[in-house]
Amino acid sequence: MWSDVTLSGLCSAGLRTPLADLFNWLLMLSAMMMPLIAAPLRHVRERSFAHRRSRAMFLFVVGYYAAWMIAGMGLQAMALAAQMVVSDTRMCLVLSAAAATLWQVSPAKQWCLNRCHRRPQLAASGAPADRAAFDFGLAHGAACVGACWALMLLPLFVRHPGDILAMLAVMLFAFAERLEDAAPLAWRWRGPGRALRIIAAQVRMHLAPRLGRDRRSLPCKGMQAASS
Repeated sequence: MWSDVTLSGLCSAGLRTPLADLFNWLLMLSAMMMPLIAAPLRHVRERSFAHRRSRAMFLFVVGYYAAWMIAGMGLQAMALAAQMVVSDTRMCLVLSAAAATLWQVSPAKQWCLNRCHRRPQLAASGAPADRAAFDFGLAHGAACVGACWALMLLPLFVRHPGDILAMLAVMLFAFAERLEDAAPLAWRWRGPGRALRIIAAQVRMHLAPRLGRDRRSLPCKGMQAASS
């Protein structure tokens, strides 16, 4: 069924329309993608005059969402085609995971991630400034589509409410990827290494004072036991 390859929990199968699918995709983008555009959006804000900042940021977001809305139609079509060829949704999920893994290690994925780090110069005023902000959003959105399209297929094959958890996992993984620096193109695994190191460092920072207090208390306890 068509509902098996889309966000089935957001609409009942009998009420699905292409417009509803696009609306659901927009909701998913709003939940998943806003953390990913914080850095480029800050770039637009810092490179715009105060009286133009809101307008420039809005145009960037419009361009970014335009790229992902076009990609959403393509991904929905790919999911539907896969479901028509392979009727078992679980098998579609396995094949989608295999494709995502292959894309994850490919040089093309790294090329797209490198493009996500680009911060172009923006025109200062007038129509060129509006066009530059929109074009930056469109280009950044296209780079994000290239980096994340295979991951974004996965939630489309997961039944509700698991699709929500799958979307959250994809969002966290994609956000962690953005913390990595640009790198040469090569076949290799790309994961959230820096994010894991940051988490480990934060855990050590929070645990170190507690462990230090525990170590200092050990001699005191030993002396109390000896005196008794």
